[in-house]
Amino acid sequence: MSKLRLDGKVALITGAASGIGEETVRLFIEHGAIVVGADVQDELGQKVIQSLNTDKATYHHCDVRDEKQVEETVNFIVSKYGKIDVLFSNAGIIGPLTGILELDIQGFDNTMATNVRGVAATIKHAGRAMVEKRTRGSIICTTSVASSIGGAGPHAYTVSKHAVLGLVRTACSELGGFGIRVNSVSPFGVATPLSCKAYDLEPDQVEANTSCVSNLKGVVLKTRHVAEAALFFASDESGYISGHNLVIDGGFTVVNHSYSAV
Repeated sequence: MSKLRLDGKVALITGAASGIGEETVRLFIEHGAIVVGADVQDELGQKVIQSLNTDKATYHHCDVRDEKQVEETVNFIVSKYGKIDVLFSNAGIIGPLTGILELDIQGFDNTMATNVRGVAATIKHAGRAMVEKRTRGSIICTTSVASSIGGAGPHAYTVSKHAVLGLVRTACSELGGFGIRVNSVSPFGVATPLSCKAYDLEPDQVEANTSCVSNLKGVVLKTRHVAEAALFFASDESGYISGHNLVIDGGFTVVNHSYSAV
């Protein structure tokens, strides 16, 4: 039997009802974690937890835009399990798809509220619980290749993911003094229900689009690849890594795609 890399660790995963969050819930459970999956999609979230057939997984409603709900979710975890070891702040939306000249400002505000304020609130309250319990915890945030370059995503989404990367770095600078690590995972285009719905595409179409412009050929990016990166940061294997943005893009963001030198 392979080693359980999260044996006994208590993890909160936001955006857990589908996509990257759902896959990470499943992988963390496989590796011995106690997981609380949080989302606003209650029916889907409950189905995910029920499908696991284990008492180590629990669903909790949480709209990360509402700090009170974030605080209540963290308090629920600490009350039920006595601590929180891992936060995977993964909840997010894509937001308006229009150009900057037609930008929906209300949609922009909602994107920032979900993708940035929501992440800040989860880091704040999970971090507080870790400090109070003297837990040398791990905080992981989902960013995107859009946090590193422009033109890889819609405007509001790109701005929000740049901001999340800033949150990771500034939280790392403070929480390191408590032995808490803060990192992020930045995937390329993944075929999740979120991306499929936003662009009105089937999963195989999203994967084909990503593969067409990808640098690394012969591999199709899946939610499992992102979940495995989160698992690495959640585990003790990354015990001296903090403030790092792990880009899961097969080299896309470091290659000049305008021409070929060879």
